[in-house]
Amino acid sequence: MQTHDNGREYRPAWWIPGRHLRTLWRKFIPRHLALPTRMERWDTADGDFLDLQRLDGAAAAPRLLVLHGLEGGPQSHYARALLAEAMGRGWAADVLVFRSCGSEPNRALRSYHSGETSDLAFVVEQLTSTEPGRPLILAGVSLGGNVLLKWLGERQQAVPRAVKGAAALSVPFDLARGSRYLQRGFSRVYQAYFLRSLKRKALEKSRRFPRDIDATRVPGIRTIYDFDDEITGPVHGFQDAEDYYSRSSSIRWLPRIAVPTLLLSARDDPFLPVAVLDEVRSIAAKNPALEVEFVERGGHVGFVSGAVPWRPHYYAEWRAADFLSRCITPR
Repeated sequence: MQTHDNGREYRPAWWIPGRHLRTLWRKFIPRHLALPTRMERWDTADGDFLDLQRLDGAAAAPRLLVLHGLEGGPQSHYARALLAEAMGRGWAADVLVFRSCGSEPNRALRSYHSGETSDLAFVVEQLTSTEPGRPLILAGVSLGGNVLLKWLGERQQAVPRAVKGAAALSVPFDLARGSRYLQRGFSRVYQAYFLRSLKRKALEKSRRFPRDIDATRVPGIRTIYDFDDEITGPVHGFQDAEDYYSRSSSIRWLPRIAVPTLLLSARDDPFLPVAVLDEVRSIAAKNPALEVEFVERGGHVGFVSGAVPWRPHYYAEWRAADFLSRCITPR
């Protein structure tokens, strides 16, 4: 049980046993949230585009920018829940839809990956320059959390002053160990789910960029590691999967983060060995900008609580919004 200053407690739902059900519950039992959002497309300097799902708020209210996970998007349960938290607090909010994760394929060969921070930098620059008086807060989930933490570490003290806080949920801090962990036991089900979508997109890209992606090699890809070794790494300028993982894992960037940042994960996350979280906790203990909450039970982006199944409470998004609200409240 985790208790906070306002008395809100995290009690894992007793009626969802096991880390895999905690992970899958929200995918198969979704909430239907009616949100007054609109989609907006921004052109990028390299001839491509980014989509943002936008939720308007009062002119002076903070703006929340959400980064989704691997093969996620604006319809992901956690993205919609974060937007709902923002709307309930009167904030404006956006979901940055990573390249190739929107309603149509992106134009360029490049896509998105766990260490790709230039699109985040572009969006933050646009938001802070067009709305100079508006506080900006950020939330990243899973892969999006890794992108967020890496960007914060890269920028260090150079993060725009408008950025007041960040929250990173269920982050795969060590990509190499996370990739290997997905090859074990039931976690291979998640790996297969992601690979179906990733391989389909790779084949589509191979038809437009046959010199860069060999379509004959895609069907033989069996693991996330293989995909990163064959596609993600070479397409995005890395030597191979190991080079990509080494340079992109957010664990190496944590000591440099200067913006107040929440790290929320569960020790039973089926996407990551618990030893990684122990290392992250040790690193974070030396950086006062980092607030760590690693609960015992929660799964991957699950964190379902509540006394009865027909009235669940989704803790992670509430916790992120509560932390971020404290970052923008004058002390």
